[in-house]
Amino acid sequence: MDDEVSFDYGYYLLVKSIQELREKKEGLVTVGIGGPSGSGKTSLAEKVASVIGCTVISMENYRTGVDEGNDLGLLDFKTLVQNLEDLTKGKDTMIPVFDYQQKKRVGSETIMSASSGVVIVDGTYALHAKLRSLLDIRVAVVGGVHFSLLSKVKYDIGDSCSLDYLIDSIFPLFRKHIEPDLHHAQIRINNSYVSSFREAIYKLKCKSESPGGQSAYFLQEYEVETDNFIEMYLRPPSASEEALTNDWIKVRQSGIRYYLSLGDQRIVDKNYIIRPKAEFEVGRMTLGGLLALGYTVVVSYKRASTSVNNGNVSISLETIDTLGETFMVLRGTNRKTVGNEASEMGLSGPWLTKSYLEMIMEKKGVPRLNTPPLLPNTSLASNQDKTIIAPRPIRVTPNLVNKLEDLSQPWTRSPTKSKMEPVVATWHFISSDPTADSSAIATTDPSTFRDTMKLAPMPDSYDLDRGLLLSVQAIQALLENKGFPVIVGIGGPSGSGKTSLAHKMANIVGCEVVSLESYYRSEQVKDFKYDDFSSLDLSLLLKNFDDIRNGRRTKVPVFDLETGARSGFKELEVSEDCGVIILEGVYALHPDIRESLDFWIAVLKIRNDFDPVLSPESSLFVLKSNKQVAYQDILKILDPAKFCSSVQNFIDLYFKLPGIPTNGQLTESDCIRVRICEGRFALLIREPIREGNFIIQPKVDFDISISTVAGLLNLGYQAVAYIEASAFIYQDGKILIEVDHLQDSLGPYLQIKGVNKEAVAAAGSMLKLDGSYTTKSYLEIVLERLPAIERSSAGIHTHQAARLHELVEYIHSQGSCSASESSPSREISPLEGVIDDMQSRIRRLERWHTINTQ
Repeated sequence: MDDEVSFDYGYYLLVKSIQELREKKEGLVTVGIGGPSGSGKTSLAEKVASVIGCTVISMENYRTGVDEGNDLGLLDFKTLVQNLEDLTKGKDTMIPVFDYQQKKRVGSETIMSASSGVVIVDGTYALHAKLRSLLDIRVAVVGGVHFSLLSKVKYDIGDSCSLDYLIDSIFPLFRKHIEPDLHHAQIRINNSYVSSFREAIYKLKCKSESPGGQSAYFLQEYEVETDNFIEMYLRPPSASEEALTNDWIKVRQSGIRYYLSLGDQRIVDKNYIIRPKAEFEVGRMTLGGLLALGYTVVVSYKRASTSVNNGNVSISLETIDTLGETFMVLRGTNRKTVGNEASEMGLSGPWLTKSYLEMIMEKKGVPRLNTPPLLPNTSLASNQDKTIIAPRPIRVTPNLVNKLEDLSQPWTRSPTKSKMEPVVATWHFISSDPTADSSAIATTDPSTFRDTMKLAPMPDSYDLDRGLLLSVQAIQALLENKGFPVIVGIGGPSGSGKTSLAHKMANIVGCEVVSLESYYRSEQVKDFKYDDFSSLDLSLLLKNFDDIRNGRRTKVPVFDLETGARSGFKELEVSEDCGVIILEGVYALHPDIRESLDFWIAVLKIRNDFDPVLSPESSLFVLKSNKQVAYQDILKILDPAKFCSSVQNFIDLYFKLPGIPTNGQLTESDCIRVRICEGRFALLIREPIREGNFIIQPKVDFDISISTVAGLLNLGYQAVAYIEASAFIYQDGKILIEVDHLQDSLGPYLQIKGVNKEAVAAAGSMLKLDGSYTTKSYLEIVLERLPAIERSSAGIHTHQAARLHELVEYIHSQGSCSASESSPSREISPLEGVIDDMQSRIRRLERWHTINTQ
């Protein structure tokens, strides 16, 4: 491919390329994934392997010694080439194992040639000329922390240095030894993912009791891991003594490996420290390059850690030598789980929310610009006595430029912004009265602050990760300055990611999410008008807001989309313990609602660059079988404490553009599938990945309105088939089992779904389904059972024609009624109709943007 693609799309392309090549080629398929340190190549290899089930060979194991600057010369290419040649010839092979603590090769392990039909070579030099002839698929990954660090350094230093000069300083081997090989890639991936609160780590920290206390006893119950780290903070050369620690670069050293994170990216909410997944491995020469560019190590300390993992959380005892104290830290990916684990251990605090850096600076003071760094009190171990000493980078004559962003840069280089957004933006308040003096905030009476002041809008839009961080910071600023309650609104078109954002914010803040869907009027939903603002019970919503504002308990509706009716109410109270409520929905920012909000995601504009259609992060693993399973057997494998069940009736409609080749047979890949389920329409636009017995599909389809479906028909799509079914659903939060009864099918099909591949496979084995799985779609299954004369690229079979026509006519009539604008009745050509429909939709989108962002 000539153009680079996103990480999510690159993952999808790579999986499909491997599958296609494996079908056409006899023997092993070999893949090389190369790129600079921190670009995300190892993450890509791991995610592909989780789907394909292949062998990953890390080039890190082919080191012959410690990296002293000649990284390329320390790789044993001869052994790696021999290993790949053995595997391609169908022979077992022995690959080396390198130990970073001992800094040497400590043994080997056997890779069986028959264990996998695919081998991935992961490493900085995976696309080197010595390997390329042995690779069937070559993938280059750039971006990640590699790009972000360059942008950060550019921001810190200014425009006095060219991009090439900075690259040669902090990634001295990149231009000469790495970049040329990347241009030989068939798939080029630009990874924009750096750090994200989408995968946040929740921490509770307190001082540890005596060594013989409860925590020490608890550590004895599990397998213990011990680590020793040196953590350093680098201050930019242009920073003042008063500069925020967020501007510093953190480097963690473990043996001969270095891990970097940009700034102190964390959120403190009540007792919890919440950190993003923001640490990436870099080479030692990168640290030397930063020091040579003028960065200084202002704080350094040694952290000795003893930890266990009980399956729910990680529990660590951490000793900080500079402080001379030991702390107990609980870490996990779920806030409630971490809190519950602390309670079960009998831990009640007092909890500490300051970082070790803050504690050291309180004790030692802020390092002066002209003073050496704070070094550990104890001497370093012999294998770490040269931690700060690093080879000077390759230097070139500076190429001074005035406007770096005007220069043409290859796809392998950093984005050419001359400035980078600060890691943490600053929120500030302005008067609600547009005529008020800008200095009014300084003299505002605290008792009237809530009514007279509001957050100033951010001038720019932000990606999802930064937007999530800024949203949480805005909530904290409102709580601190205006008090509780804080009502947050998140709006956006269907499928934009607002619901996902709302729940991730709620998980961080620890609050409730209320969906506008709960306020539908039943009669409107039954008429397919749930996407219309008039379908909302606005008076009830405003009453709930008024109750919340005045500290009263309130009853919010519960809407059952299966029945299309309100099923009851649930009590909601916003107290000081949890003073936030998040409202999400298409019309959450409508003027009639917005006036009741404290903060809305339009004050902060978020671009959702996360692709849940393609991303491995949003996938479900599915096993499908037509083997009969008793209801009692299903109950046995689900957690009875969390068990719930439901029934759904659905119709899958398949739309196809005329002229798409089908080889005389209708296939799912030629179609867009729209599911009608209890008055809702959902769109599936990606054919699932099928690998072995598994179907890998998105977690959810995208909700769309009936007018959008009508628009597809107006644009030329034809409804060519439909499948009608009833689904009985049983789930416990980890595993979902769906029993589908298809119309015109001999028997039901059972689907096991979950985000954990091993858990899904285990559930299938417990139900004795092994050997009965199919990866065929329901469309394929129904087509195969038809007589050959009834199979056609135009539809399923003739007796469906009347029902299909009825569904299409209903969509046309209801879709046109739901449209808020329609052109005057006149006779128009098909092309004019398409143009009119597109112009109408553009006007609707423009009006939605105007209404919800002013």
